Amino acid sequence: MEQGTRGELIARLVEAVGSVTVPHPLRVAIDGPPASGKTTLADELAAVLRARDRHVIRACVDYFLLPRERRYRRGRYSAEGCYSDAHDRAALCRVLLDPLGPGGDRRFRHAVFDGGTDTPLSLPVATAPEDAVLLFDGVFLLRPELVDRWDLRIFVSVPFERTVDRARERGAAASTAEVAEIERSWRDRYIPAQRLYFATARPTDHADIVVHNDQLQRPSWEVRAS
Repeated sequence: MEQGTRGELIARLVEAVGSVTVPHPLRVAIDGPPASGKTTLADELAAVLRARDRHVIRACVDYFLLPRERRYRRGRYSAEGCYSDAHDRAALCRVLLDPLGPGGDRRFRHAVFDGGTDTPLSLPVATAPEDAVLLFDGVFLLRPELVDRWDLRIFVSVPFERTVDRARERGAAASTAEVAEIERSWRDRYIPAQRLYFATARPTDHADIVVHNDQLQRPSWEVRAS
């Protein structure tokens, strides 16, 4: 276990990205519970890699949602529904992970669905350079259907209770009713779904690097594989 500053963590992750050699774009998963800091970490890493002239593709699982009717078919607060019904994993593999992977043509789309409007997106196809880096953040990325499609696996770990606190902080300007909705969503849907994920997929067992992100400015990390 190592501990250091935020900058030292990002430098270590840049080193990890540079240590992986593949004959296609490098596909990096940045997994972890909601409000663990995945997106911020991915954005920080992307900024440093781009400053070093690495071509970065940023994408997020939130743009691979299934329609609301399918996401909530088991109920709005169903943990099983959150784990099994929220994301279009087939589309994620078809339009992004497989084209960027071994034998792929590198022609990809980084998003297929707008959750805000609950409608599909029709983005133009782009072509990735052979040495591009895909930084993809989201939940449940190391589940059995996806785990082998990543070339580097990062898991951002935060105690579940701390994620509830962060969700409240994000909703600081929300009404009392909205705060109650946030707390119920976390306690009835998101956290139980993460417990289900840990019990069935054991994501940290498959991670190359586990980042302990409860102290944002003094994170610690474990390198589990070369």
